[in-house]
Amino acid sequence: MPAHAELTAAFRSALASDALPPGVTARDPTETVRRFAVYRNNVAHSLARALAARFPVIERLLGAQFFAALAREFLTAHPPVSPMLFRWGEAFPGFLHSFPPLADYPYLPDVARLEWLRGEAYHAPDASAAGPAQLAQAAQEPAARGARLHPSVRILQADYAALTIWQANQPEAVPPAELDAGIPESVLILRDAADQVRVLPLRTGDPAFLQALMHGATLLAAAEAALRHQPGHDPGPLLLTLAQAGAITAFPYGKTPQ
Repeated sequence: MPAHAELTAAFRSALASDALPPGVTARDPTETVRRFAVYRNNVAHSLARALAARFPVIERLLGAQFFAALAREFLTAHPPVSPMLFRWGEAFPGFLHSFPPLADYPYLPDVARLEWLRGEAYHAPDASAAGPAQLAQAAQEPAARGARLHPSVRILQADYAALTIWQANQPEAVPPAELDAGIPESVLILRDAADQVRVLPLRTGDPAFLQALMHGATLLAAAEAALRHQPGHDPGPLLLTLAQAGAITAFPYGKTPQ
């Protein structure tokens, strides 16, 4: 009798091939292969639906039939390694990028990254938001204070119009008359105080500001980093958006670049 680890590995391998795992039998031996094939197909179908639930806009853009076939290809190349399926799919954007039949749709990986980051934001740990008094204190000490962002905060700097495409493919959306997929977009993704995942556009200097804060810079140093990317950049609107969403958890003393 194989050890448990060997049995599990053989069973997983059989799900991705035409082989039978050891120990699989039926009352009628001729039925063994057919019955396991039914089980294998059910597993593949369930995983394809799990992938579609994580990337619904990609499924809508490609069509359900094409997506189902694509999901099986992805399953073969990147089978789940955890029973927690919300962790499965991180490699999907890269898979789309390298999948030859999709070469004429280069914006799809960016849209998939947006959908993956939405899932990450949804499953991020909880953290309490900083209060108004802390915000007021930090506003008086921008050269000394930084801002610690909520664990759900994600930044997507896309080469294509990922946010516009994603918004146009929401269930209640009215698609725009014209959509230029080739325009790069930067996107802020976070889970707000009401546990809703929000997807918001960022201005040119905003990603540099946020990344500086994530690396421990002071508010002033982060603002200067943003100015290098967008002259005249004002971080006020972004800070207000973050504060209103409960996406700033503290204003610690920050680091000033040497």
